[in-house]
This record gives sequence, structure tokens and C-alpha cells, in this order.
Amino acid sequence: MSPQLVRRAVAGTVAATTVLALAACSSDSAEASGSDDGGTQTVTIGTLRGQPHFYAPFLYEEYAPEGVEFEVVVLDTAPSLTDAVISGDVDFAITGVVATIASVAQGRDITLVASAADGGFGFIGGEGVETVADLAGKTVGYIQGSAPEIAMRLILEENGIDPSSVDLIAVPPPEMASALGSGSIDAFFGTEIAVSLATAAGATELTDPYATPIGRVNLGLTTTGALVEEDPELVQQVVDTHAETTEYMADNVDEWLPEMVAEFGGDQGVFESALDNFWLRADLSEEYQTQVEALADAMVSLGVIDTAPTAADLVDTSFAPSA
Repeated sequence: MSPQLVRRAVAGTVAATTVLALAACSSDSAEASGSDDGGTQTVTIGTLRGQPHFYAPFLYEEYAPEGVEFEVVVLDTAPSLTDAVISGDVDFAITGVVATIASVAQGRDITLVASAADGGFGFIGGEGVETVADLAGKTVGYIQGSAPEIAMRLILEENGIDPSSVDLIAVPPPEMASALGSGSIDAFFGTEIAVSLATAAGATELTDPYATPIGRVNLGLTTTGALVEEDPELVQQVVDTHAETTEYMADNVDEWLPEMVAEFGGDQGVFESALDNFWLRADLSEEYQTQVEALADAMVSLGVIDTAPTAADLVDTSFAPSA
């Protein structure tokens, strides 16, 4: 069936949030905790609009188990998605692992129950910037509070570049490529699709963005520990749906990507290039957990958080498929 676009307010996040009701088997609605008549359970899941690595929830309806309905709640940033999970405005969200770590470090209730997408980073230089060593005295754009920011700071440190010698400017992801093209910044450490747009325009990839202890870790599927304890069966159903969806997406880009472009717009060729820099997944392998811990440790060493949560604090491996 075609998703029905509706509007509703979501308290504490945005004034008006787009919600797509994706019915698996019934139009009856219920809360994630269950319905009074034993009918459909409605699960709300937060994500971002029109980005291929955040698109999985829009396809959950194809793999939803009988009796479960998904509503996709579109927010503006990864931190707002994390906040929405913690506040209960949504039941689950595809969100940044950095935002999740920062929240857990503050004692807030959120946990990773599956991975979602790795990668999507790029350290890109404009005219006259061809190596990391060329960055001294330059203006560099970055995404504040993101995994790419942590990777950037690690790479600067590994290359002996004092961050104070670089003019670091926070730039919104949609503006990153245009800022580089206009000369407002000399380089950036950002994410797709800015990376593909910039390299297509002739910019240079300065270094391997994944050659740090945090690897490619970027996005995960999150919920609260309270929901895990209250309704583990529902959490398993959602994770299973997520896993089947990401497996389909990884193998069938030619089927779902044109649908995404038709719905949200964008350049399909650029998205195809961007997807070459992403790894869609759902497992929580030992390597993934090690990299999540390395990310938390790096956040401490860089002064982002005071104490690093362990993998056990951050990840619940009870539900995700094996690698």
C-alpha cells in the first residue's frame, strides 16, 4: 500500500513533524506498549528525511510482522532523534552512535539494539589542499557532535596538527559541499552526500577517513532500556524487521533508490556514489562493539565526555542477528 502522509505535533522535538503511517496489516492504531482490543501495535520510529542511509524505516512495512504498524517520524538532526527516543516521543530511532554515547555518559536511558549504517565519511580538500599537512592555517568545516568530527580530531592528532592551527567551523551537512565550492571553507570532514558532490566537482580526498580505531561506526537502531525490559518481544520484532529491510536494501539499491528519489527528490547518480561509501547492516559483531568502545574512549580523550561507557553500557546484543 502507499504510505499516507499526515501531520502531527511531537512534543519537545519539533513543532510539526512529518509522520508516515506504514500499515503492515491493519489501519487500526495502538501504542507500542499494546492496544486495548488486542489489535495492531503502532511503533513510532524516528529518522532523517531523504538520505539513503536513513531510509530503512520507510521500507519497514514490507517486512513488518502481523499485528505491527510503523509510523515514521522525520526529525532534523541525529541529536534530536536521540532526544526523541529518551523522551518517549518515539519508540525507536536510527541515530548517530556519538549522540547515543554522549547520552549514556550523562546517565540517560538509551541503548543500541542493532547497527544501521557504517561509513559515509570523507575528509575532503578544495583547491590547494591535497594532504592533511596542508590544513594548517586553513578553514575546515565539520559536523559538530558527530562520528566524523571524532575521526577528524584523531586524524589531526595522528598527523601532528594542533587543532588550534586550523580554523574549525561547524557547517550543517546540507551546506558542506556548497561551502567548499564557494571558497567559504578550504576543506571539510563531513558526510555523504556532500562527499560525493564535492569529489564530483573536483575536490580531493585527503586521507582514508576510516583509518582510526573507531573504524566506520556511524549509525545504529536505538530504543530505551525501559522498553527492552517492558516488551522484549516487540523489540525483537522491530530488530528483525530492521535486519530484513537493511539486507534487502544492500542487495537491491536499483529497486528502492529510485523510489526514494521520486518521493524526496535529489540526484540519483549522486546517491548511488554516496552508497558506495556506506555499509548497511544490522548486526552487533564483536568488532563493532570494540569500535563503539574506541569511539567512547576517543570522546573522553578529546574532552567531549568525562567518562567512557563500556560496550555493555551502550549495546544490548540480545536482539541483533549474527554477523
